[in-house]
Amino acid sequence: MTVDFDIADRDIADLGHRRIEWAGRRMPVLAAIRERFEKEQPLAGIRVGACMHVTSETGNLMLTLRAGGAEVALCASNPLSTQDDVAAALVDEGIPVFAVRGEDAATFYRHIHAVLDTRPDIVFDDGADTTTVLHKERANQPIMGGLEETTTGVLRLRAMAADGVLRYPVIAVNDSDTKHLFDNRHGTGQSSLDGILRAANILFAGRTVVVAGYGDCGWGIAQRAAGLGAHTVVVEIDPIRAVAAAMNGHRVLTAADAAKVGDVFITATGNIHVFRAEHFHDMKDGAILANAGHFDVEIDLAALSGMAVATREIRNNLQEYTLPDGRRLLVVAEGRLVNLGAAEGHPADVMDMSFADQALAAEWLVQNQQQLESQVYVLPTELDREVARLKLVAMGGGLEELTAEQRRYLASWQEGT
Repeated sequence: MTVDFDIADRDIADLGHRRIEWAGRRMPVLAAIRERFEKEQPLAGIRVGACMHVTSETGNLMLTLRAGGAEVALCASNPLSTQDDVAAALVDEGIPVFAVRGEDAATFYRHIHAVLDTRPDIVFDDGADTTTVLHKERANQPIMGGLEETTTGVLRLRAMAADGVLRYPVIAVNDSDTKHLFDNRHGTGQSSLDGILRAANILFAGRTVVVAGYGDCGWGIAQRAAGLGAHTVVVEIDPIRAVAAAMNGHRVLTAADAAKVGDVFITATGNIHVFRAEHFHDMKDGAILANAGHFDVEIDLAALSGMAVATREIRNNLQEYTLPDGRRLLVVAEGRLVNLGAAEGHPADVMDMSFADQALAAEWLVQNQQQLESQVYVLPTELDREVARLKLVAMGGGLEELTAEQRRYLASWQEGT
């Protein structure tokens, strides 16, 4: 079998196969969908181009799509998120993969173009980079539709739709309840701290952890940090989220005030330069900065580099910046997505639901393409709830059912007296 690819080392495929298998054991919902896809072939004749984190969990999604009849090609959505052995295993399975951990920006975009050269009908995106390339550089390339995995990408897509430039329908998979309420909260919450632990090997108990942004990702990070015994501080611009953080037991401070007390700073906002020069001036010696947002813009690294008199990699994935007064600030994974840059990303147990959403969204898009307009859609509620039901069953749980009396009570406006 001849497969086009650009990966680090094809000879490490065996480890990748084992990692994909291990993740697959903890993804029962996706496995059930894959079994159905093999029988029904809902994606027969469909070409899929995916720009996603090349991990063992993504490997299981790619194999599920192929089981459903799709032709699949994959590239990385972040230069540091690729697991090179998984990339090799997928090539071994006959799937074109264009991803190398640590690739530079030019290679990153060359790989996106390589996937788009396969002429996909559906684009799976994580951060909307591929969608942006399609609109800016390949505007004449026909696309049936797209799927978007992450909050940052959905923000970009909604901006495109608001400007009237989005040229095909896109499903915001991130907005599914079974994605953002679990993947973002529990996945990001655990894996972000995992990345910091692997890079710095610190004790969280007793330290002050500052979380910038209290959306679903920030919520999960702050909760997990508190669970490890940390004193938690939240920085937020939205008053409702700020009050929610306060009522969940976190101090809520401005970035300027938080800079003076924090030991660990974690950004999860999707915005640019959340921590910048004015904050670096006030941070403690040994403060650690990490980013859990999709793009490496949340920490102003250019300003930090300009302030530093020396830099060095003191540990793997941990860069030390020495300031003129002798203070040392530490940045994890080059300010890139910390859970994938310094760890392995979300556990398969939670990605099971996210990637089940992706698979069902692709099927729904194919089935409904004629009725869809060039706008951002969410996965239908019945599919979202079915993913949750399947996950609950896999976890050994069961759903209570309403009695006939209860249904009548809920449906009547005359009850309750």
